[in-house]
Amino acid sequence: MSGESQAASAVVEPEVTTEQQTRRLPPYNVVILNDEVHTFDYVIELLIKIFRHTKPKAEELTLRIHNSGRAIVLTTHKELAELKRDQVIAYGPDPRMQESKGPLRCYVEPAPG
Repeated sequence: MSGESQAASAVVEPEVTTEQQTRRLPPYNVVILNDEVHTFDYVIELLIKIFRHTKPKAEELTLRIHNSGRAIVLTTHKELAELKRDQVIAYGPDPRMQESKGPLRCYVEPAPG
C-alpha cells in the first residue's frame, strides 16, 4: 500500500509545481504626469513613501517627470499597479502650494511585454 500512495503523490506534485511556475501576470506601468501645482519636495516624498524608492531614485524620477512630462515609477502586476495609483491619488494636494487643489495625475498602462 505504501508504494501506491508514493506513486500517486509523485505524479500530482510536479504538475502543480510546473503550473505555478509558468503562470505569469502581464506587467503594468504606474505613470505620474508633470504639473505646476506640486513641488519637487512633494513628489520626492510621495515616491519614497508610496513606492519605497530611495531618495536618489525619487529625485531622479522627479526630474524625469519634470523634464519629460511623465515617468514610469513602477512596473508590476495590474492589481498592485492600480493600488499604487489609488494611493497617489489619495495622497492629495501639496500643502506647500496654495494653488494645489488635488493630487498628482497618475494612471496605469499595460507595459510592453
